[in-house]
Amino acid sequence: MSELTAKTIAELRQGLASRALSARELATAYNLAVEAGRPLNAYTVATPDLALAAADAADQARASGDAPGALSGIPLGIKDLFATEGIETTAGSAILKGFKPQYESTVSGKLKAAGAGMLGKLNMDEFAMGSSNETSAFGPVISPWKRNDGGNAALTPGGSSGGSAAAVAAGLAAGATGTDTGGSIRQPAAFTGICGIKPTYGRCSRWGVVAFASSLDQAGPMAKTVRDCAILLEVMSGYDKKDSTSLDLPVPKWEEGLSSNLRGKRVGIPKEYRIDGVPAEIDVLWDKGVEWLRDAGAEPVEISLPHTAHALPTYYIIAPAEASSNLARYDGIRYGLRETGEGGLDGLYAATRAAGFGAEVKRRIMIGTYVLSAGFYDAYFTKAQKVRTLIKRDFTQAFERCDFILTPTAPSAAFGLQEKMSDPLAMYLNDVFAVPASLAGLPAMSVPGGLDAQGLPLGLHLIGRELDEQGVLNAALAIEERAGFTAKAERWW
Repeated sequence: MSELTAKTIAELRQGLASRALSARELATAYNLAVEAGRPLNAYTVATPDLALAAADAADQARASGDAPGALSGIPLGIKDLFATEGIETTAGSAILKGFKPQYESTVSGKLKAAGAGMLGKLNMDEFAMGSSNETSAFGPVISPWKRNDGGNAALTPGGSSGGSAAAVAAGLAAGATGTDTGGSIRQPAAFTGICGIKPTYGRCSRWGVVAFASSLDQAGPMAKTVRDCAILLEVMSGYDKKDSTSLDLPVPKWEEGLSSNLRGKRVGIPKEYRIDGVPAEIDVLWDKGVEWLRDAGAEPVEISLPHTAHALPTYYIIAPAEASSNLARYDGIRYGLRETGEGGLDGLYAATRAAGFGAEVKRRIMIGTYVLSAGFYDAYFTKAQKVRTLIKRDFTQAFERCDFILTPTAPSAAFGLQEKMSDPLAMYLNDVFAVPASLAGLPAMSVPGGLDAQGLPLGLHLIGRELDEQGVLNAALAIEERAGFTAKAERWW
């Protein structure tokens, strides 16, 4: 990691504004880092020319005295779920290999309009279905972190935004876009020692983002610090008439509103999140987080979220059901992979999907199709929707007693590749702390809190009221300042 690629977006922005460095110099440093970081497999496609072109435009604008965009000259990585005009967009799936959209997603378009340069497309679990980035058709992303036990086991960076997390943690991008359906920003952020926020459902447009579960999917930023996340989120957010779920509300000045003074605030500690089987060091860190927030002025209060135990099964009914509907469009006719098969059109569909979809995607499509089928719709899908309403009500009632909620982000630190792939249920349990906020559509953020006994990052998780990203960011900033997390992965790649 060079001196430049170790800096935060806020520091880089200041350096560019003062002319202490040029945008081309910065883009060049990151392009070199992306190339050197190939062993991590974080990128599916590198776009060094696009990064340099954006950098040259930023330098020229500054030289001519034009007002720079909010991210002028900042090099970013874009998760391969966001459509990028003329650049391969695959959602980590063989069924979309070679697909080059003729349009730009709203979120990546906003970043581009703000002057950011695109370093490339970031690897991810296929169609965002996974918690370890092992379901990608491009192979797994390898975390830059290693255990301190002297072994050399390859670790997961988490998923589905594993490429985004690894790239930011390893200095292969100043920041990155992620998407979060049930924890896919927050869990990989925790595993790699970075920050990531899922905003309120509807804050960021879903237009041009390859769909997994439409009532849950939400874009968000991943970056080194809380401030960097606030900077990126301001640009990424905003109303979009092309997305019927987009919120027609002004975008707050989150960076300007950052404050770690939590006097008068109450932090809720849900008793249901103390679950069996979680390593003791997770609970120890959680208790530290409570004390850090108390030191910042917040009063801890115990709260109850009684339907927490039902969140994971509810999610794994609703999300696959929506995926089953969304992925029906991949038929080998209009774009992407096409395989010929016996039996006419049905044979073509079957052959294309058999070859194009990976095992985890097939599993979730089958689950989703089952719970939507005649005779099971009311028993599963309708019931899950009712439980989802109860989970959302739990949060509404809890927020009558507190301003934000603190939990662990994940039930463990990063695990080794292949350690859980043979047991889907063990893999799904990685999202146990993250899923409830997704079902309720609430803003939630992971911030690094410390290291476990093996020297791996652990994250703390903050959940806020609907539309209160500022409260979440401020509480995360208070933890960031007190945790003093500065650990970095030692370079081995």
